[in-house]
Amino acid sequence: MSLLATYLLLTFTQTAPYFCFICSSPIYTIPSYSTSQILLLQEEHITMKSLQMPHPQSPVGSDADGTDHQPYDQSIVVPNKLILAADSFERKELSWFATTQIPTDLAIQVQDVIFNVHKYPLVSKCGYIRQLELQPSISKFRHDLKLEKFPGGPDTFEMILQFCYGLPADLNPNNIAALRCASEYLEMTEEFEDGNLITKAEAFLTFVVLASWKDTITVLKSCETLSPWAENLQIVRRCCDSIAYKASRENSSTGEIVSEESWWFDDVATLRIDHFMRITTAIRAKGTKAEIIGKCIMHYAGKWLPDMDGGLEGLRGYVFGKSELQFSVLRRKEEESAGQNKEQRTIIESLVSMLPSQNGAVSCKFLLQMLKTAMVYSASPALITDLEKRIGLMLEDGNANDLLIPNYKDEDQGLMLNSPEQRTMHNIDVVQRILDYFLMHEQQQQQQKIGKTTVSKLLDNYLAEIARDPNLSITKFQALAESLPENARSCDDGLYRAIDIYLKTHPSLSEHDRRRLCKIMNCEKLSFDACMHAAQNDRLPLRIVVQIT
Repeated sequence: MSLLATYLLLTFTQTAPYFCFICSSPIYTIPSYSTSQILLLQEEHITMKSLQMPHPQSPVGSDADGTDHQPYDQSIVVPNKLILAADSFERKELSWFATTQIPTDLAIQVQDVIFNVHKYPLVSKCGYIRQLELQPSISKFRHDLKLEKFPGGPDTFEMILQFCYGLPADLNPNNIAALRCASEYLEMTEEFEDGNLITKAEAFLTFVVLASWKDTITVLKSCETLSPWAENLQIVRRCCDSIAYKASRENSSTGEIVSEESWWFDDVATLRIDHFMRITTAIRAKGTKAEIIGKCIMHYAGKWLPDMDGGLEGLRGYVFGKSELQFSVLRRKEEESAGQNKEQRTIIESLVSMLPSQNGAVSCKFLLQMLKTAMVYSASPALITDLEKRIGLMLEDGNANDLLIPNYKDEDQGLMLNSPEQRTMHNIDVVQRILDYFLMHEQQQQQQKIGKTTVSKLLDNYLAEIARDPNLSITKFQALAESLPENARSCDDGLYRAIDIYLKTHPSLSEHDRRRLCKIMNCEKLSFDACMHAAQNDRLPLRIVVQIT
């Protein structure tokens, strides 16, 4: 017997012959460990590796005294050439092969890619693979294993293999989160090897990534495809806390200057909405001004809600019928899928839930844009109501054009609505509710007349715009015009202009309806120029003309 075989007999208490995969010569090891180790021996290159392994069970499962065997160290023979056997990995169609002269004995499938590797480099570092009871494949000396829902997919597993084979593995912000999750999946702990991948990945995250703003953003974005692993390992939380700390520190150094957008707005706007929410919440908790939070939210909405800046362009259009001008509103763009609509709706609802409660944190224009977009994507009624109330509190800062909210309906896209009332160009009911919230707030706060005067000018300009709608009923026009108390208008010139436009757009109105409409305005509050125009206006009822003159 050779010197090597003699050494093995002295080392192990129980031996059984096995055959080398390379030269078919007999080798010796413990039979019970053959499913979790690769023992390839070469006469020139041999090293000793100490692994902790369970003691073989006795036939009855325990000793006579009832105490179970404890794990103990046992030596196995491992060739150096196996550990550094692969210089690289070669891809052939959907399979990867370790480029080595030693035959591979394990096929691992990750998604649609199969990796043909050696078992020992993985077993020595991965507790998950060591514990598996591998099922033999068709080949006598091979085993097949499928890793379900492996974090990071085949690309990450290839880097894991490089680490296990001792090849250079490049840790960088783009792959570190996936490697950390994958190493947790494979249980690459210090129990199996000092300096295993979990320890190295954690050190890189803590001392390299979290110290850099740019790298932290990159890692957080990479976590978007690593749920729930990145959440469970606190990678997302640590990144969000680091970003929030750096951003809030920047805000505190800028003092009272909040007119300009902060440098970090662009970076956080690239993140997924749930990560953006966590960062914004953490920044607010650190005492950041409501104006900065509001500007950050507006910046994010401008990036992720494409209809915000375009004024919902393309969602409405005119159609000429045989007898009248009809107006239709497309509820959403035809090419958008249901999944995209759901994502947009989630973003809208999340952003609205984060809006600061302080007036002025966001502009009235932005709130109206959010309201229009929320209606396009069928946001919840509660969210619509919340936006309407917020707008009502800031109505003095509004603009008539911003109040022109298309009349979105639930019908299929492009279909004309039946009744003339449904075919109106703009949603008058929403503006009516906003105005009611404004008046309610004014009454509660006992505000002076100044606020109502400002809103009265806004309302008169809005009435002039919607008066051009041929399908707008006189009842809705009158109800909206009379919403404000009589003393809210110091001058009725704007109201007169809106009434005149309505009469011009609806020439078939009866004399009764024209008189009814003109009763809304107070002729005594008309300026001299308005009176001169009204005296020559043949669209007005004769009684009104006489009253003015």
